[in-house]
Amino acid sequence: MKSLINKKPMGIICVSAILSIAIVSGIVLLARTSLSRPGFTVGEVVAASLSNNTLSGQANLPSSSPSSTSLPDVFKKVENSVVQITATRSNPNEVIIINGVPETGRSDALGSGFVYDNQGHIITNYHVIDGATKADVTFTDGNTYSAKVIGKDPSADLAVLQITDNFSEEKVVPLPTANSSNVRTGEQVIAIGNPFGLSGTITSGIVSQLGRLLPNPDTGFSIPNTIQTDAAINPGNSGGPLLSVKGQVIGMNTAIFSRTGAYSGIGFAIPSNTIAKEVPFLVKNGTYVHPWLGISGGKLSPDMAKAAGLPTNYKGVVVGSVMAGSPAEKSGLLGVTQDANGVTHLGDIITAVDGHPTKQIDDIINYIDTQKNVGDNIKLTISRDGKIMVLPATLQARPSSSQNQQTQPGLGPIPEMPQIPGFPPLPQLPPLLP
Repeated sequence: MKSLINKKPMGIICVSAILSIAIVSGIVLLARTSLSRPGFTVGEVVAASLSNNTLSGQANLPSSSPSSTSLPDVFKKVENSVVQITATRSNPNEVIIINGVPETGRSDALGSGFVYDNQGHIITNYHVIDGATKADVTFTDGNTYSAKVIGKDPSADLAVLQITDNFSEEKVVPLPTANSSNVRTGEQVIAIGNPFGLSGTITSGIVSQLGRLLPNPDTGFSIPNTIQTDAAINPGNSGGPLLSVKGQVIGMNTAIFSRTGAYSGIGFAIPSNTIAKEVPFLVKNGTYVHPWLGISGGKLSPDMAKAAGLPTNYKGVVVGSVMAGSPAEKSGLLGVTQDANGVTHLGDIITAVDGHPTKQIDDIINYIDTQKNVGDNIKLTISRDGKIMVLPATLQARPSSSQNQQTQPGLGPIPEMPQIPGFPPLPQLPPLLP
């Protein structure tokens, strides 16, 4: 997520963004974990993912329910399927430190990945290989192979590598994958990766929560339905798998909450079902097209509901803005407006999508991105001026990040909306919905 990265003379890279979940001040520092090898310059965050040739569908994914398998047994079972990825980037503007001496023009990003199939496909994070001119894949036995990027999705922070060298001597074992929809809060999980270049590192923790929304200001869209975990992940873990106690992939760790760029107890993993849905397309086509509605919005607060003449605990998502030419605009959905007299008017409140209640914006994003495809029809149940309406919409392909940047300069959280007479100031809104 390049636009989130602040590059400093000492090479320290950190990431910050505002999540739609409440976390004390609401400010979250996202340190994505790849590691610049020279001088161990901290780059971006992430640890975990998936790898299995059954990822092409979710119907056959097994449950991730606990078993009696010990952590040493799990590690022994999967260690040869987790790899270290070294991606060489050419960036004349990036400053790195080598033995205390600043150097520009080249940096080696160090991350993790895991085996997807027997054909040499490796899964990792997009930010690990972003801008790379080449990548090397190193197995636990020390053997290193050259690889090329064959598929990438910046919006979901996913990438697929293909080993180009002859790896017939390598014992390639795809990781088995679990159905992440069966993962439960409190379940024990395991992360394996290469934090700070320490290959084959295992850490464990629990699933802290499910369904978290992770903003991606690089693209202006959010990564839906991520898994929150307290398993220790640090720079260099990016792209390594988050595993169940059965040794099955349930996710790919993608970010951590941190004010220092290192582990602080809160990490986020892309769920295995998202990866299972996308990876076959990345392998086949090199890209993945997300369904798109084209709105921004925020949770309806009790004060706003009361001021609008609705019950205090009325549940719904306030539509902040509607993008021109989007499915939302074509459906007739209305956002916050301001008339010629400068008076601001509240827009529609989405209370359900296809009959599924929407209490917060996460519910809409998670549903559309995980359950729907481009061209699918949805029904939006809305409250407009106290009246309930159902608006049909046909999802389109998500516009490119460059198009989105022209529409939303800066691509951070959408600027605070104007205050509505009789309403408290609306909260900061997350990036555009899928």
